[in-house]
Amino acid sequence: MKKLHLFILKSYLGPLAMTFFISMFILVMQFLWRYVDDLVGKGLDWDVLAELLFYASLQVVPMALPLAILLASLMTFGNLGENYELTALKSAGISLPRIMMPLIILTVFVSIAAYKFSNNLLPVANLKLYSILHGIRETRLELDIKEKVFYQGVDDFSIKVDEKDRENNLLYRVMIYDHRDRQARNSNVTLADSGKLQMSSDKKFLLLTLFDGVRYDERVSNETSRQQRRDSRLFRTDYFKEQQAIIQLQGFDFSKTDESMFRQSDRMKNINQLTHDLDSIRSERKIYIQSLEERSSNFYFNRLRYEDRAQHAIIDTAVVLNADSLFNALDGSMKRMVIEHALRQARDNKQVIDDQMRFIEREDLKIRRHLMELHRKFTLSFACLIFFFIGAPLGAIIRKGGLGMPVVISVFFFIIYYIIDTMGAKFAREGVWFVSQGMWLSSAILLPVGIFLTYKSATDSALLNADAYIIFFRKLRTKFQLKQKSVDTPS
Repeated sequence: MKKLHLFILKSYLGPLAMTFFISMFILVMQFLWRYVDDLVGKGLDWDVLAELLFYASLQVVPMALPLAILLASLMTFGNLGENYELTALKSAGISLPRIMMPLIILTVFVSIAAYKFSNNLLPVANLKLYSILHGIRETRLELDIKEKVFYQGVDDFSIKVDEKDRENNLLYRVMIYDHRDRQARNSNVTLADSGKLQMSSDKKFLLLTLFDGVRYDERVSNETSRQQRRDSRLFRTDYFKEQQAIIQLQGFDFSKTDESMFRQSDRMKNINQLTHDLDSIRSERKIYIQSLEERSSNFYFNRLRYEDRAQHAIIDTAVVLNADSLFNALDGSMKRMVIEHALRQARDNKQVIDDQMRFIEREDLKIRRHLMELHRKFTLSFACLIFFFIGAPLGAIIRKGGLGMPVVISVFFFIIYYIIDTMGAKFAREGVWFVSQGMWLSSAILLPVGIFLTYKSATDSALLNADAYIIFFRKLRTKFQLKQKSVDTPS
């Protein structure tokens, strides 16, 4: 029996490793395709890209692992069935659950490892990944000055060239506007026959070298005296053969964003942190609700007072049983004043209540997100088990190995799982369903499928045998024809 278990494990581990890395590769390529606009043209170093891909690979493990288990179990038992090895084992009196036992134990250990990964490694990977992504998004594109178009990628400068020589890295007929003077942004213009732009290795400075040019500078001043106003209109023209300038650059060098900006996100926390923060958020929500209840009660039982000037008395409306009779006793102007005051107070009260409700809804959203992340720590592990109990019996039923039919079936089941899981997560996030219902919806639907397929495979059911269905429909057609003949035959 030990040799049989080793044989089953060897047949399973190879496809599992292969399908896991294939799934990882496909999902990482999808990640890169999603963020390609943020990555292209930034001049990122290879170590930054390698770190980004590493953390992106860790992030897609929750999707790649269940898919790999499903595909590997389908391929393993499909190969065993196609080569009649599964039939030989059953003929020897070994049941399918006994054959699956070593893989069931292995899948249980994989599920436990997936839970540890989701709780300990995945939050750190998400934190590092979002820190790098935010830094890349804040990094500016590399200098790419196009011909006959003003380039404004450098702060306080506008640069235009008529022609570029890419081999010698020279620019011809250069025009530069210096906008550093806030009072007259177009008062400083430099024209040159040719020039060269070079960026420092740390991407913090730009070395500008110009040849055979002229610089026009208009001096502008805010002084009010007549002499100073006259001097402020003076122009200065400088001709040069060669001129060099160093311009400080900002935002062209990559730097990671401070990770403290993202630590409060629910995806960056483990179970202990989620539980602790949930208690804090619920306490804050309780404070908001108590404040709203107190304000609402004060609004509702507000003791309005009406001063009767004729009798020099104050009437407390809280002790008046019939407010309509009191209102009808007032004259027209007082009635209008009371109505306007009531409407204004009602609007103010509604505004205060709406503001409080927005705070409460924000806290509710935080609670739902934290609960979703808390349940997600366990749904990954359970999905690994469910996909194994779908793939293994299904492979034993269809008896097709390789990457053909198993890939098609695996993709079909995974798409169904992904759609149901996305729908349930959306309903849970929006508060349409309870969080537990939304997060476990996909597992609750696919678990009976796995149990059904395992039962059918253990009982050697011809569930996906086309010949069985053809024979069934032939018998059904024969019965229908015989019944029709008995109806047509006269008694």
